[in-house]
Amino acid sequence: MKLVLFDCDGTLADSFGLICEAMRKTFVMHGLAEPGDAATRAIIGLSLDTAILRLHPTLPEGIMPSMVAGYRKNFRETRETAEYHEALFPGIKPLLESLKARDDVLLGLVTGKTRRGVKAIVAAQGLEGMFLAIRTADDCPSKPHPAMVLECCAELGVDISDTLVVGDAVYDVGMALAAGAEAVGVSWGAGTSDALLDAGALRVVANVEDLGHCLDDWLGGKPVE
Repeated sequence: MKLVLFDCDGTLADSFGLICEAMRKTFVMHGLAEPGDAATRAIIGLSLDTAILRLHPTLPEGIMPSMVAGYRKNFRETRETAEYHEALFPGIKPLLESLKARDDVLLGLVTGKTRRGVKAIVAAQGLEGMFLAIRTADDCPSKPHPAMVLECCAELGVDISDTLVVGDAVYDVGMALAAGAEAVGVSWGAGTSDALLDAGALRVVANVEDLGHCLDDWLGGKPVE
């Protein structure tokens, strides 16, 4: 049995506008210069406190809890507006459903979202029961720490050598390699193809159809480089 672990934001779901707007509001409400969208996109995938510190390494002492709480509030409120929402990238749900129907692979989710955030997107997109193991920012250290991958493998009884991480950020690739797993990058997210390949991804796919073919090859024991 093999295991495919998916990142969420930027890989399965188009959350960029929502995340950038929530982060902008959070910095402004704390009297800090708002980060640019490019800077925010570059930290997507990290746990929230780690991401905020990357955006502002010299935060005033003691402000982090308020920043984290403020972001979560802004994220929830912004998600309810018509302009910003979390939607799966076209073709992702059929791909997940086709993988779920196979008897040679298990699916998991490894994400910098909170458990509450995962529950919301799973319910909104009809993905209940899709992922047999889920690890979030509430459960493990931030990527690229390998804990999310290692814990999913242990929970499902799958060897690391039979595990593949699919993600859009170098943090996803770094997490996979740190755990001893392999990684495939997607080019429609936060990371560039060159950056993902330099980080150690076996391959970077350009669209969901290519991702499906790539996963078919990997599951069939064919090289995907």
